[in-house]
Amino acid sequence: MKNAIKVVVLALTVLSFGGLSFAQSKPATPSTPSADKKETTSTKSKNSRITGEITSLDAKSGMLAVKGKDKEVNLTAESKSAKGALEKLKVGDMVTVSYSEKDGKMVANSVKANKSTASKSKPMDKQSDMDKKPATK
Repeated sequence: MKNAIKVVVLALTVLSFGGLSFAQSKPATPSTPSADKKETTSTKSKNSRITGEITSLDAKSGMLAVKGKDKEVNLTAESKSAKGALEKLKVGDMVTVSYSEKDGKMVANSVKANKSTASKSKPMDKQSDMDKKPATK
C-alpha cells in the first residue's frame, strides 16, 4: 500500500512540474513580440533625408511639405532649431531636410536651405520680370 501511495505522489509531482513548464512558456511568448516591437521602433527612428522644393509651409505650427524627385513628404518640425530654420524659408525654396518617423508622423530633425539653387532661382525671377516689361510696351 505504501508503494502505491509513493507512485501516486510521484506521478502527481511529475504532472505538476510539467504543468509549471507549460505555464512558463506562455508568458515567454508575449515577451518575444515586445522584443520585436523594440526592433521595429528602432527602424522607425531611422533618419532619412529628402532634398527638394518646399510646396507648403507654416512656420508658426512647424508644418512643411517638401517635394523631392519621386515623392512629396509632409513634415512637422518639433525642435527649436528646425522651427527657427522654417521662419527664414518660403514656398519654392530648395531645402535638404533630415527627418525620422515618430508615432506615425514624419518629424523634421534639421532643415537646411540649398543656397546654390536658391540663388540661381532669384536671378531667373528678375530676368522674367525684365522680359515682362518690354512685352507691356
